[in-house]
Amino acid sequence: MKDIAQILKSKPDQAVYTVRSSASVLDAVALMAEKNIGALVVLEGEAFVGILSERDCTRKMLLLDRSPRQTAVRDIMTFPVQYVPPSHSNEECMALMTDKRLRHLPVMDNGRLVGVVSIGDLVKDIISEQGFIIEQLEHYIAGVRG
Repeated sequence: MKDIAQILKSKPDQAVYTVRSSASVLDAVALMAEKNIGALVVLEGEAFVGILSERDCTRKMLLLDRSPRQTAVRDIMTFPVQYVPPSHSNEECMALMTDKRLRHLPVMDNGRLVGVVSIGDLVKDIISEQGFIIEQLEHYIAGVRG
């Protein structure tokens, strides 16, 4: 199993998209739509203070019956945020994300945000690894028969 640092390096887009806690929910949703992502890291100054997901936007905005144009990200973001170090394995992250019902997991290294992995990133890595194992077994079987 790969560690999260390796998975982050293999992502085509390694950017970490952020939003200020004072930004409107409408602006945050527009950025998520533009970048085709499901969550943003929320910052106050340079400090990582939360995460805003599509789930936060849809559920909390509807339940609060508030305008996304007039609601600040800080009012609906998720905090405190569960995060992992880059040394965590795919398996450890999948277990954590399943247990806590998370779709996005920030990766922190010595107090510094270094990336975000999604459940999709982890599943993609598992599928790739399984494909490699199957290919190796097919070569082995073909060699034994040959």
